[in-house]
Amino acid sequence: MAPTIFSHIKCPLHRYTFSIKPLRIWVEQQCEGKVLNLFSGITPLQVSEIRNDLDPGAIADYHLDALEFLHQWRGYRFDTVLLDPPYSYRKSMELYKGIRCSPFRKLKDAIPPHLNRGGKVITFGYHSVVMGRSRGFHPEHIGIISHGGAIHDTIIAVERYNPIKNKTMDHDKQCISKP
Repeated sequence: MAPTIFSHIKCPLHRYTFSIKPLRIWVEQQCEGKVLNLFSGITPLQVSEIRNDLDPGAIADYHLDALEFLHQWRGYRFDTVLLDPPYSYRKSMELYKGIRCSPFRKLKDAIPPHLNRGGKVITFGYHSVVMGRSRGFHPEHIGIISHGGAIHDTIIAVERYNPIKNKTMDHDKQCISKP
């Protein structure tokens, strides 16, 4: 397995992540093939994307809860899935008109059936809890977005889907905390 690549990006925080040009360009370079943008917001990407956003004011093909979208989608599989939900309940209430999104674990469990083998999931958030090996993913690229000042950094994880190699974690490779 190739080593994980690391990127550091400096840009201001904005409620619409992809409206910041350097970040939008970085994301577009990471995307491959048919892209599902589950929390698309107002900024179309220069990729072949299906756009979903719960906010009816967003520029999107669909205006469904992300989990509901995945349960209803009967189209082709995607090569890249973008996960850029509100990073916390408080952010959802403050910045997104109080719109609450699907529980993250259920959302992550619903993605693999819609992703081509070898596809990517690109996740944005304040934490590093991402798709994970138990779902058949391995990290390929990690990014830190430094917003400056007292604003939390954003973590970006780019993970590759390969369910054959990563069915379960090897017991010896699990992290075990000893007293």
